[in-house]
Amino acid sequence: MAKTQTSWQDAAASMVEHLNKTIDEIRPKVPAVPETLPTNVTGVPSKLLPEDVVKVTETPPQVLIAKLASGELTSLDVTSAYLQRAGLASKLANCATELLSERAVARAKYLDAYFAEHKKPIGPMHGLPISVKEHIGMKGLDLNAGFVSWVGTIAEDDALILKLLWNAGCVFYVRTTEPQALMHLETDNNIYGTTVNPYNRDLTSGGSSGGEGALLGLKGSCLGIGSDIGGSIRSPAANNGVFGLRPTSHRLPVSGWTATMLGAEHIIPVIGPLSTSLEGIKLFCKTLIDQQPWLYEAACVQLPWKDSSEGRLLRKTASGQRKLRVGVLADDGVVKPHPPILRGIEHIVSKLKEHPDIEVVDFPPYKHEEAWRVISSLYFADGGEEEKTAINASGEPMLPLTNFILTDNPNRKELTIPELWRLTKDREAYKANYLQHWQSINTSLPAPGEAISVGVDVTRELDKTVDVILTPTGPGCAPPHNCSRYWCYTSQWNLLDYPALVFPTGLQVGKQDEVEKGYVARNEEDGYNYELYTPERYVDAPISLQLVGRRYEEEKLIQALEFITEVAQLPLSS
Repeated sequence: MAKTQTSWQDAAASMVEHLNKTIDEIRPKVPAVPETLPTNVTGVPSKLLPEDVVKVTETPPQVLIAKLASGELTSLDVTSAYLQRAGLASKLANCATELLSERAVARAKYLDAYFAEHKKPIGPMHGLPISVKEHIGMKGLDLNAGFVSWVGTIAEDDALILKLLWNAGCVFYVRTTEPQALMHLETDNNIYGTTVNPYNRDLTSGGSSGGEGALLGLKGSCLGIGSDIGGSIRSPAANNGVFGLRPTSHRLPVSGWTATMLGAEHIIPVIGPLSTSLEGIKLFCKTLIDQQPWLYEAACVQLPWKDSSEGRLLRKTASGQRKLRVGVLADDGVVKPHPPILRGIEHIVSKLKEHPDIEVVDFPPYKHEEAWRVISSLYFADGGEEEKTAINASGEPMLPLTNFILTDNPNRKELTIPELWRLTKDREAYKANYLQHWQSINTSLPAPGEAISVGVDVTRELDKTVDVILTPTGPGCAPPHNCSRYWCYTSQWNLLDYPALVFPTGLQVGKQDEVEKGYVARNEEDGYNYELYTPERYVDAPISLQLVGRRYEEEKLIQALEFITEVAQLPLSS
């Protein structure tokens, strides 16, 4: 699309018109939605779509892959089903920027012809439709990253991650929404408007990969690509009751996406998957890493995918079984989570404590307010100038949560080189102290600032350390629109560069989650969060949690969650 618009409103209208046209082009046609919708629209697709479409789109990705690989399903059938459901999902939650029916159908037909000729799949993701966040470049298509002034910017090539997934046999069929500035834990921009939560349309889908989150929540996708610099995969995954992984930096390739401040290395953004199943998360990572992305992107670490049998995860007990040690960090000491989140943690912990091969350990927070000071100072080393320039270039208004992080953020300023160096030293000091903090939990090893005791067997003590941390994804379930103002349950792990995996508990907010009466707020942020909550306001919101691991231990993190879901009888798919 050429940049011929005379106002930001015209530019936005042209993109919405294009989106609607791509939905209208889907065959069979996407059903019209009722004029009056319920607050919870997750049940609407099964009422409006054909039974065979519902069956396919409610099948976990690993099962679809097996059926595609055996010839039981064709890629065209699966792709057509997802096009219909994704188009409907966008009508219900406003989560797509465009549907790619012509490209997707052509790709599906090619894959089916290949299968018919060779009697085998083309790769490990043969025929599987995958959704893609808009700012991840797709050759020949618009690449605006939520900025009106960038409308008409065309991607010259596919992002590397898309090339690798294409080699594995997938189909790209829909692109999804993101917020203005890509720096909200919600998804709204002046092009497409607000993406809503399908479980409760009065709540946010999360951000910045909120289009992906809402689409997966409505099962208009089973596997999608998001990005994360402060919670942008995990917030949408949690809010919509699906799985989402923020991997360690440089584990998965990022070449070919667009955003402001692309050269900044103070806080490293990452690409990662969202899926309706835990197995989908694993398949996504393994498929990419097995193709050795370090051969194509110099920053990627040369670290092959480890099968669970090869990775050090669970320790031997006297009975010969394996033991998992789970640290529980239920409250970061700054903002107390809402009652449903605490109920979700207690629900899981009570199950884990009953299992002989799991040890539950209290994991106290360590200076989380300091982590926010450092990361919120480093996000915008230029004082937010690139973000403001991109917004002001079209004359579009700055949205409330853009103002929150760019204008109202007291730590945001243009940094001098010495100031940047000092903050980088603060970042590294915090990472070193947190590592020491982690290793001191449940051991005789020193806490931050303490010297190691003479005679301590370090190797033996290290064997007592916590394997993974169970913690909230946010201080509540999906917040009301324009209210996602506390990032620290996710941004904490971006600063530390720890992998973090969000998962649904299968629970939802209900009347039993009563407001805590007489609560005295710890600080202004805590008071704001407390005032947001009533069970009626959050009705039907999914209760999701987060599992955190050590750097470059994605395999261990996934295996730990597999064990936890089995023990606590949690859903393996949404």
